[in-house]
Amino acid sequence: MDIERIRADTPATARRVYMHNAGAALMPRPVVDVLKTHIDLEAEIGGYAAARREEERCEAVYDSVARLLNASRDEIALVENATVAWQMAFYSLPFAKGDRILTAEAEYAANYIAFLHVAKRTGVRIDVVPSDETGELDIAALERMIDERVKLIAVTWVPTNGGLTNPAAAIGRIARAHGIPYLLDACQAVGQMPVDVEALDCDMLSATGRKFLRGPRGTGFLYVRRGFLERMEPPMLDLYSASWVARDRYELRSDARRFENWENNYAARLGMGAAIDYALAIGLPAIEARCRLLAGRLRTGLASIPGVTIRDLGRTPSAIVSFTIEGIDARNVVSQAEGAGIVIGASSPSSTRIDAENRHLPDLVRASPHYYNTEDEVDRLIEICGGIEGSARK
Repeated sequence: MDIERIRADTPATARRVYMHNAGAALMPRPVVDVLKTHIDLEAEIGGYAAARREEERCEAVYDSVARLLNASRDEIALVENATVAWQMAFYSLPFAKGDRILTAEAEYAANYIAFLHVAKRTGVRIDVVPSDETGELDIAALERMIDERVKLIAVTWVPTNGGLTNPAAAIGRIARAHGIPYLLDACQAVGQMPVDVEALDCDMLSATGRKFLRGPRGTGFLYVRRGFLERMEPPMLDLYSASWVARDRYELRSDARRFENWENNYAARLGMGAAIDYALAIGLPAIEARCRLLAGRLRTGLASIPGVTIRDLGRTPSAIVSFTIEGIDARNVVSQAEGAGIVIGASSPSSTRIDAENRHLPDLVRASPHYYNTEDEVDRLIEICGGIEGSARK
């Protein structure tokens, strides 16, 4: 990995230490160039004409996503964000009173709110699979909880806090063995590790472009396995997702684009495609190795500071490092780091309420290094956090 070239493609790295990639990563120059070029083209010839001129490149984005996921292009829908992707899948599934949804303790708030919404409307039951001693979803417990009423297993692969990487492929094997639909939220996995939908055995997968993929905001995608697609009726349709074939009849598209609508942001889509191609050119295995290296260095350094508690879970923690500093509010830590030229974030207990309540978590500091960070930058954050703790003790 040519870190110097990658950092040259990311000019902001010369001005600040950026470790908020679980929020929204820095876009590399090729992505920014694609965005600007298409916006300039729209300004010159209009949006319709620009889309026609760039039709081949816009279509190629589906191929890029398919390569990223080891999927087929007809299994991919391009949407506005990961929430839209997840909800289009979830709300396309039929539920009835007495049905059960199985999920994880560290499930993300937006997803759980949707569970509650459907439970309120239909009487479906939400059952949370307990975690094992490492904090990962307990595979044995999942197996024991399955019966004929389970109509969905929905899990976040890499939750918003805790550093956890849930055993997504093992969950998929159980779901497939029992014929249960499996919806995987890969929002914070895509871009920091290889994602192979065949190995994961998932029926549906949602993700965003703005996080570790380093794409623009307002982009996302949904994967739906070809054999599962016909079991899903999208919660809303328009003249792109379906055809009006007679006054009293419509026909759904035969591919995953039945979850799209006609109007979209072509510049942002092209930017996401460029971001995916950029990541693929570097190689996801190499990206994962470097992310884990930098995150491991950060955890080790922070753990050596008196008063700092690492809050991460799991056997193979992700590149999201969550911690607290005794006596210092998480937002204060973020603010002081910003004053030193380091961008990190914070995570509220409300984002993963069940996990936070089980572990009695306060607001957490969340640092998420990416492959364009350096070891020196990691050490600088460790030093800053040590200074914050030291000043508090005095």
